[in-house]
Amino acid sequence: MQQILERSDRAVPWEPDTVGLPDARSDSALARINDVAFYANARNEVSALASVCVDLLHLHNPDGEDERRCQGCRLPWPCPTFGEISRLVS
Repeated sequence: MQQILERSDRAVPWEPDTVGLPDARSDSALARINDVAFYANARNEVSALASVCVDLLHLHNPDGEDERRCQGCRLPWPCPTFGEISRLVS
C-alpha cells in the first residue's frame, strides 16, 4: 500500500487536457469522455484507498507491551483484519 501511495503521489493525473478528448462526432465519444472522467478521478480514489489500508495496517499491529496481541482489536496476533488486508494487497 505504501508503494501505491508513493506512485499515486508521483503520477501525473489523467485529465481531459492531458489525454485529449475524442471527436464529438465519433460514435464512441460519450464512452471515451466517461473513460477520461474515470481516469481523472481514479488517481485520487486509489490514493485515498491505499491511505485507509495503511492506517488499518498500522492500527492492527502487535501491541508494544504484549506482542502476542493486536493493539487495535486485542485479538491474538496476527489478527483477522491484518491477515485479510495483507492477503488482499499481496
